[in-house]
Amino acid sequence: MEYRREPIAVVGMGCRFPGADGTDALWELLLAGGDATGPTPEDRYDAEAMYSPEPALGKVIAKRSGYLERAFDFDAPFFGMTPAQASYLDPQQRLLLHAAYEALADAGLTREAVAGTRTGVYVGNMNLDFWDVIARRGPEAITPSVIYNLRSVLSGRLAYEFDLRGPSITVDTACSSSLTALHLACLSLRAGETETALVAGVNLKLNAEEDLLLSQARMFARDGRCKFGDARADGFAPSDGAAAVVLKPLAKALADGDPVHALVLGGNLGNDGRASGSLLAPSIDAHAEMLRLAHEDAGIDACDVDFIEAHGTGTPLIDPIEFAAIGDVLGKDRPADRPVLVGSVKSNIGHTEGAAGVAAVIKTALSLKHRRLPASLHYETPNPKIDWAALPVAVPTATVDLDGRGRPLLAGVSGQGISAANAHLILAEAPRREAAPDDGRAYPFVLSAATGPALLDRARDCAAWISEHTHALRDVCYSAAVRTTHHAHRAAVHAQTRAGLAAALLAIAEGDAPAPEGVGAAFCDGEDVDWTAVFDDTASFVRLPHYPWQYATFPIPEEDR
Repeated sequence: MEYRREPIAVVGMGCRFPGADGTDALWELLLAGGDATGPTPEDRYDAEAMYSPEPALGKVIAKRSGYLERAFDFDAPFFGMTPAQASYLDPQQRLLLHAAYEALADAGLTREAVAGTRTGVYVGNMNLDFWDVIARRGPEAITPSVIYNLRSVLSGRLAYEFDLRGPSITVDTACSSSLTALHLACLSLRAGETETALVAGVNLKLNAEEDLLLSQARMFARDGRCKFGDARADGFAPSDGAAAVVLKPLAKALADGDPVHALVLGGNLGNDGRASGSLLAPSIDAHAEMLRLAHEDAGIDACDVDFIEAHGTGTPLIDPIEFAAIGDVLGKDRPADRPVLVGSVKSNIGHTEGAAGVAAVIKTALSLKHRRLPASLHYETPNPKIDWAALPVAVPTATVDLDGRGRPLLAGVSGQGISAANAHLILAEAPRREAAPDDGRAYPFVLSAATGPALLDRARDCAAWISEHTHALRDVCYSAAVRTTHHAHRAAVHAQTRAGLAAALLAIAEGDAPAPEGVGAAFCDGEDVDWTAVFDDTASFVRLPHYPWQYATFPIPEEDR
């Protein structure tokens, strides 16, 4: 398939979602039809004490939502912070640092490769609960250090940590924040303002205020689940989440040998204006216009889109409008036997608000890559306010095999903000890359970590990973040497087979590492190694296991909640 203009490649992804500590775990959760929402933890607020089955002042109508199990865990020394500094840092920044590092590693981009480059940083966010935590300590708590927790520093923190010299922008369009941020990043890349973009979103609930508001407005799902498209839809489940993706123009990504998870072909941002007659109410006509403009920008026919990752909150007001607009635009000239599939990742992990757009893009990219669309959960009785007979749409209730369509798959991703600030992006399946076969030669495998214990964990993780995968030994060793950020604690082995490499790495993990030799010894001594003399241009990047974080927990003190 030829595209009207050069697509933007999604080359790296990282995430922290309820029930999914990384993109592999997210894909497993989606395929299993997992619902990762759960009871409100006591370290957020006492939901039992504040519960009321009906809206009432000072009460919440649900006792569950989506929460990160390790929301307050952070590897402070890895990012050069003391425990005291980490304790007073907005935990949203901590989550972003981990997700961003993993997204860059997923792309095979080292710190040295991105430092000082025109890489833009775009972060979507709508809640700043930690600021409220600080303010509750009284006027004396407003010290100079508080400035590090301003919303603008969410993007600034990433730009500083990785020395990224492009635009640094924090975007707040409510629930469409990170999808809007991603669209802005694509515009910057197409304009040549940046050469790479790091796009992220984050949301972390630390207190009861938002749940109280949503309960009063009858937008908080009583069972803490997003039931998109269902007759029982009664609101959404506001949830924790952090996610990041790395973008490059496709030609640059291919030239650099980067992995390509999916392509962004185009998109559109819009607002409903006065079309609905109410500031906060969405409009079918305005939403449909946004969808038409997004497909026009992408240069594709809407009838060719295979599935839509909807905004999909499961609210009585928004669901019928979203389905009607999708049917109006994507239904034209669509074959009757190929309805557009419409689902929502919010049914699995809740509504991650400022991170929801990037969450939707990651799910969509994984679905395109694997050519499988996971089920959208909690869809049992079709919402009677939706004209299902007239609309060429279907909600997948089981995983759908998308293979064999004879062309690259196409998908849309939607996001809506409370003030009707909406976004829609068109994604496509990435071109498939065929790796060169293994050449049977021996290669050095190098690994490193910031601490000794992390190095042993790294060796153990890599040994297990190598035993489970069939990548060429050359590609595995090249990726470890050339496309991975290196740290002070180091080890190296030589191997001629994957089995031999796995055994050698297990020996390192057990403290019985063989003495390194050749370029491996030079690497362990901290010398600069000319890896071009070791690997030829047939070597390809493969993503190795993520860095083994050495977490410590930095909870919100009891008296501050």
